[in-house]
Amino acid sequence: MGAWYTVGVMFGLGTAVGIAVSAAVRRLALALVVALVVAVVIGAVVWGWPQAAGGLAGAAFGVLGTMPVVAGTLRRGGTRGGTAMLLGGAALGAAVLAFVPVLGYLEAIAVLILGTRLRRRTPDTHAGLRTLARD
Repeated sequence: MGAWYTVGVMFGLGTAVGIAVSAAVRRLALALVVALVVAVVIGAVVWGWPQAAGGLAGAAFGVLGTMPVVAGTLRRGGTRGGTAMLLGGAALGAAVLAFVPVLGYLEAIAVLILGTRLRRRTPDTHAGLRTLARD
């Protein structure tokens, strides 16, 4: 197929790694570092440096897109284990879809866009208290 295919596969696999790591690690900076290292190592060992760069970008997109979901789930009372299990399944599905041509690129972009959109929709944490104070 060509280098574009393997870079796209690593883009999608990097996204899956980012999703899985952000589900397991609570801190954004630590999750980002771990996901980037894992994706670069996988890309460099299996294919080469262009694919490692694709994995690096995909991992960054995966972590940055998934962290608002994790934070919102935990803020609303979800458990860490349940969140990790559900996002682990989503990461497995993303890893499988990464092998379909072009879908690796699209899933990375979709995860980032959805996470950014969710971050913008997050309400102010004390909006209810201001509403009660007016009565």
